[in-house]
Amino acid sequence: MTFDPRHKSRTLLDGPDRAPARSMLKAIGFTDADLARPLVGVGHCWIEVTPCNWNHQKMAQKVKEGVRAAGGTPIEFNTITVTDGIAMGTEGMKASLISREVVADSVELVTRGHLFDALVGISGCDKTIPAMVMALARLDIPGLMLYGGSIMYGEYHGRRITLQDVFEAVGAFNSGKIGPEELKEIENRACPGAGACGGQFTANTMSTAFEMLGISPMNGNGVPALDPRKEEVAFACGRLVMDLLKKGVTPRQIITRRAIENAIAGVMATGGSTNAVLHLLAVAREAGVRLTIDDFDRISRKTPLLADLKPWGRFTAPEMYQAGGMGVVARRLLDAGILNANELTVTGRTIGDEARAAREAPGQQVIRPLASPLKPTGGMVILRGSLAPEGCVAKVSGQTRLIHRGPARVFDREEDAFAAVKKGKIKAGDVIVIRYEGPKGGPGMREMLVVTGALQGAGLGESVALMTDGRFSGATHGFMVGHVAPEAAAGGPIAALKNGDVIVLDIKRRRLDVELSPAEIKKRLRAVKSPKPRYASGAMAKYARLVSSASEGAVTG
Repeated sequence: MTFDPRHKSRTLLDGPDRAPARSMLKAIGFTDADLARPLVGVGHCWIEVTPCNWNHQKMAQKVKEGVRAAGGTPIEFNTITVTDGIAMGTEGMKASLISREVVADSVELVTRGHLFDALVGISGCDKTIPAMVMALARLDIPGLMLYGGSIMYGEYHGRRITLQDVFEAVGAFNSGKIGPEELKEIENRACPGAGACGGQFTANTMSTAFEMLGISPMNGNGVPALDPRKEEVAFACGRLVMDLLKKGVTPRQIITRRAIENAIAGVMATGGSTNAVLHLLAVAREAGVRLTIDDFDRISRKTPLLADLKPWGRFTAPEMYQAGGMGVVARRLLDAGILNANELTVTGRTIGDEARAAREAPGQQVIRPLASPLKPTGGMVILRGSLAPEGCVAKVSGQTRLIHRGPARVFDREEDAFAAVKKGKIKAGDVIVIRYEGPKGGPGMREMLVVTGALQGAGLGESVALMTDGRFSGATHGFMVGHVAPEAAAGGPIAALKNGDVIVLDIKRRRLDVELSPAEIKKRLRAVKSPKPRYASGAMAKYARLVSSASEGAVTG
């Protein structure tokens, strides 16, 4: 059966009864010819608060040009963003993960409400990327996601720097290692223009994961935000969505179990952000694909770490693009027998075809050969144990320690932990515990980059550990365990901890435990008095009531 390119918009616009709808659209310049063509939503996240999404309006114009050239009528709309790098370390950061749900909901509502036939979602800052793909999976109309691109690296004294270096410079300043002039100079140089944070932090992790998934065209996301080729990619995506529409290819034909496994392998091979666990679980749920956190550990065990990327490695996302991008990583995984090569992508080619077509820059050093990986296994692991019965996530890229045993330093708020680091109250060997920062307890599961950056800047990154029911920024590195579930606010064992309790993190055994008997943990939990919820009404309170465990993706639907 031939797919009708106007499978939705005919109901909205055709026939005498729909004259009022046509009349309103004509008021803003649409013609009868425009309204006789398929309607293609072009959704983006432009906002005057962040470089991550600063180029979205320009990209949208190019996507629209491509849609028109291929016979469609584009309709532009925008949604919100909450920018982690700006909100980090403040109460505002609680809004970040919540914004993922709001973005997905708003894109869904605009698209359903106006019966668009297809959709291009343009994303930038961290949560907008999975949110656009979540919306595509829900709607299941022909569409794709295009990432606005990475920021370029800054330069300081001959060293290439990113926003990560600013956070760590704050820690160095607070510990007296650098002065205010050096801090200001790093601040001024780290972010030289438009684009999302430039390491393999959460934005670039999800960008590359979705190329591997196939819902973004291979190496299109990888073009940096200010590269002139980005506009060419946007135009091509406008034409591409029309091709998907004419063929009737929808996101759920692409977002399969095996395709998600490819995305996970891409995350592991590049040492990506722990946030990928939350976001890929959420996308799988929207697409009706069964996925658990244990699948991440299974794939990590067989996937070599190949890309030498910040925050723990040497190179930035633009340098990854110059080396050949995710196509080269896909080729490595294909050669290793790890890639599910027959999965369809939005280009119409399989991921195996895309891998075989990859072009590697001669002499590049960013992506290692299969014969000499940075590590034989992937960049993160899933732990369980007496402190995390539902699991938790540890990032091990660039980490040589496999075990840490030490006394707990317990904090019920991120701010209190940061103050302790700033005042020099954290000592080598400590295990910092930050709780009541989970999806419900935060609410919103804040990232802890202010704390982890301060630890690195203070020279404690290699001698302490940190565990939390909150999240970590993709820019975090060190011996860190996040997404501890159940969270404290849901009665998880992390709520039973006291200062001085001995905690053991064992990567090899995949364990996170406290040296207390099960009976003692239960006794303490019965006596726990949780903090009063910080929000009694509004979006934050609604999220806290609805959100699932981090082990299920922290979703609300």
